[in-house]
Amino acid sequence: MKQLVETIAKALVDQPDQVRVTEVVTEDSIVYELSVFPSDMGKIIGKQGRVAKALRTVVAAAAAGQPKKVTIEIV
Repeated sequence: MKQLVETIAKALVDQPDQVRVTEVVTEDSIVYELSVFPSDMGKIIGKQGRVAKALRTVVAAAAAGQPKKVTIEIV
């Protein structure tokens, strides 16, 4: 799942080498923290948050069968 988030984010930004995804696991959820170069932040969020929402939707669909809730945080 981490690889999926990283691959999608790298395709969207101008500086793909600055994309970092960290995985934070708790007892009932998995949170992927996505950080990008500051000038690429707008490309990840998109107009009115549409790109970020789409990214979260894709990850939620990919994690549909898992017992833990999977979310993405953009930091």
